[in-house]
Amino acid sequence: MLEVRDVHVYYGKTRALAGVDLEVYEGEVVAVVGRNGAGKTTLIKAIMGIVEPIRGTIRFMGRDITRTPPWERARMGLGYVPEGRRLFPYLTVEENLILGGYNIRDKRELQERLEEVYNLFPRLKERRKQLARTLSGGEAQMLAIARALVAKPRLLLMDEPSQGLAPVIVDEIFRKIAELKNAGQAILLVEQNVKKALEVADRVYVLDMGRVAYTAPAAEAASDPAIRKIYLGR
Repeated sequence: MLEVRDVHVYYGKTRALAGVDLEVYEGEVVAVVGRNGAGKTTLIKAIMGIVEPIRGTIRFMGRDITRTPPWERARMGLGYVPEGRRLFPYLTVEENLILGGYNIRDKRELQERLEEVYNLFPRLKERRKQLARTLSGGEAQMLAIARALVAKPRLLLMDEPSQGLAPVIVDEIFRKIAELKNAGQAILLVEQNVKKALEVADRVYVLDMGRVAYTAPAAEAASDPAIRKIYLGR
């Protein structure tokens, strides 16, 4: 589904990624973890087309998308939940969701998609006429995820979905991620909450200074004390 090969990204003279290789297969959840500054967010942005690699290739559904603009990647089936949510604060919950389905021309189909995400996040249906700026942190994160799901992405890219949330809300967000996984949604998950990421992931990549330092099935990584101590900080 997704193949990242030898991807290098620089910000000016600062190297952010140094030859990253990564794969995501249909229906699996892949976690990317590592310390702050390891290159996790840069990797997601490179896959989405927000930053451009100076070397390497990114392929999605068999097509080279390394130089494809972000809007075209979205049309191909990449969904993006950015770090910090990036909602439209002065639009309602439903208006934010409708923008997530901007490519859907059929009104009936769009309404069906809205009902699907409301079923996943019932609280959003209760809040659908509220401005996004009035939502709690957990509700705002649910809206960011739901907005990406309206377009029915083949692969959902999630950048730090638990950031800034209380532990009880983090648990709720990860229950929803598990529901998506059980429904067959492929997810690439960048997350600093290593414990939660490994609970929901099939495989994990550990980034360290812009390189893949370790990759394994998530269960294996969770049970390896050396890996936990060196790379996961546990």
